[in-house]
Amino acid sequence: MSDTKSLLFSPLTIKGLTLKNRIVVAPMCQYSAIDGFVGDWHIPHLTQFALGGAGLVLMEATAVTAEGRISHGCSGLWSDDHVEPLRPIIRMAQSYGAAIGIQLGHAGRKASTSRPWDGEAPLGDADVAHGEPPWQTVGPSAIAFDEGWPVPHALTTNEIAGLINAWCDAARRAHAAGFDVVEIHMAHGYLAHSFLSPIANQRTDAYGGSEDNCMRFGLELVEAVRAVWPQEKPLFVRVSAIDGKVGGLTLDNTVTLAKHLKSLGVDVIDCSSGGISGSGISTMPPRAPGYQVDYASTVRRDAEIKTQAVGLITSPAQAETILTLGAADLIALAREVLSDPHWPRHAARALGETDPYADMPIQYAHWLRRRAGSHGETPSPRRSG
Repeated sequence: MSDTKSLLFSPLTIKGLTLKNRIVVAPMCQYSAIDGFVGDWHIPHLTQFALGGAGLVLMEATAVTAEGRISHGCSGLWSDDHVEPLRPIIRMAQSYGAAIGIQLGHAGRKASTSRPWDGEAPLGDADVAHGEPPWQTVGPSAIAFDEGWPVPHALTTNEIAGLINAWCDAARRAHAAGFDVVEIHMAHGYLAHSFLSPIANQRTDAYGGSEDNCMRFGLELVEAVRAVWPQEKPLFVRVSAIDGKVGGLTLDNTVTLAKHLKSLGVDVIDCSSGGISGSGISTMPPRAPGYQVDYASTVRRDAEIKTQAVGLITSPAQAETILTLGAADLIALAREVLSDPHWPRHAARALGETDPYADMPIQYAHWLRRRAGSHGETPSPRRSG
């Protein structure tokens, strides 16, 4: 937006990328891929957010190996063949003025499950009957994600190295496809997070035990990906800032991790929480508006790194306040933009931006400016959009 009056619509430069505003569409799994390939659903799903005015659109968690998928419907980037279907999505999003990124992950012991609307449970005989058999899950230790879930195979050190290579290969493909940002998924109980958490990681070798050892997999992973991901392109890491269980990761652990990640070239810490499951007393805060913002604020202050706030951020005023207080550098929205993909346009109007439609395609901008005038607003200048 030109002549910005708000922080939400002020540009932000990270490495060689300048985002036109601070609004990020968070990764949202669609469970609609086939053998890892995105299809017709993903084109309108992702490009609508760019058309709606977001500064950065992050594609859903995308598996670096076939076994790293959450479900049979999850997207993948473990093959060169997965690259080509992504290109039209990237090209369209960028043509509408948005940057676009991809979240690379491995589901670990939470893999091999049915889609949420089919129960979000470990795959079983009923799934075999309709062509979606289960597969062996993996983790840092042979500890099931929850009661009734399969026990994962505890990864060997050679297998760990192989998975880090798979992440690097996926990052190379992401660059070849044209993505502007890569985010490493290190949250929500998935593989990289499970190595960090003492609840899931009970190894006694170099990858478990002490805080330093539990961070080893994540730090080796980030260092390797940063080496193959172009230096001018930003690297994000999504973390669960707390496990939300007694005996689990704390915010102090996450600040320590963030300091290491910054030293390895990570540009933004995306601060979520929870997802580790298992037995134990919950310490998660109530799901109130902005309930995770304090995590982003603490990490930003104590680790001196840019952060992204996410979680029940719904109003323009709330988003602007988070930025004004210095609690975060970016604001991520998920279900709010599913409900209203044009949330950024409405936010620009609510925050008094001079021309909320300045970067909108003329096919929409022309008519919406006229509509604003007919509703008693001061019409914005008629520009090419």
